[in-house]
Amino acid sequence: MRASLARALAVPALLLLTAACGAERISSWENLFLAARSGKDEVVFNNVTVTEERKDTFDFATYRVDQLGWQVPGNSPIKQIAKPADIAGLRVSVGSGTNQEKILLDWDKQNRAAGLKPVEILYYEKYGDVLLGLKSGRVQAYFGPNPTIAYNIAVSGDSRIVGTFSGAGPGLQGLIAVMTKKDNGLVKPLNEALNTVIENGKYKEVLDRWGLGNEAIPESQINPPGLPRQES
Repeated sequence: MRASLARALAVPALLLLTAACGAERISSWENLFLAARSGKDEVVFNNVTVTEERKDTFDFATYRVDQLGWQVPGNSPIKQIAKPADIAGLRVSVGSGTNQEKILLDWDKQNRAAGLKPVEILYYEKYGDVLLGLKSGRVQAYFGPNPTIAYNIAVSGDSRIVGTFSGAGPGLQGLIAVMTKKDNGLVKPLNEALNTVIENGKYKEVLDRWGLGNEAIPESQINPPGLPRQES
């Protein structure tokens, strides 16, 4: 996807990620927003959901619906995770500070209120550590971005997706977007590049290649309505 956008913008792919002269970097979730806010990273691709709170500080150009997945080992007896009761008593890994963590905590709260076993939540900084946990049996299920999980399954094949869920929670559909510091002038060309690859078919080609065709959007939008603000 980034390479297709780079061609649409007529700039090298590595420059697209920083929109300057820096190199492509992989950052922790916690550092993404700090780096973008400070200007260290001028463009961020990392499964970031549009929220009303984030729009105060950042600009967004959407490129996919926000879909989360439940990943389990290939030999797991778990067949489906579709509701809170399905995770009662399980050891579940999730990213700290993410929207999926909020959903998981809410499901666990519902289970406790219903007298079901609580979830044991396990936190890892790196997805590779989650995969090791799944392989060893320490982690029974991982709740994270569906594209990351789908890619891992496509290249390794030793785990399964047993459910998907909107990243915005029940009743809402979140949107994933390229993120830039507010008013740095980059969101419009990024939006135009995204719509170019949507229109010329490259966008669909990339999503279909990784089994993510159901997460496509008809057009990229700039700063659309996001997930509502959290009650303080």
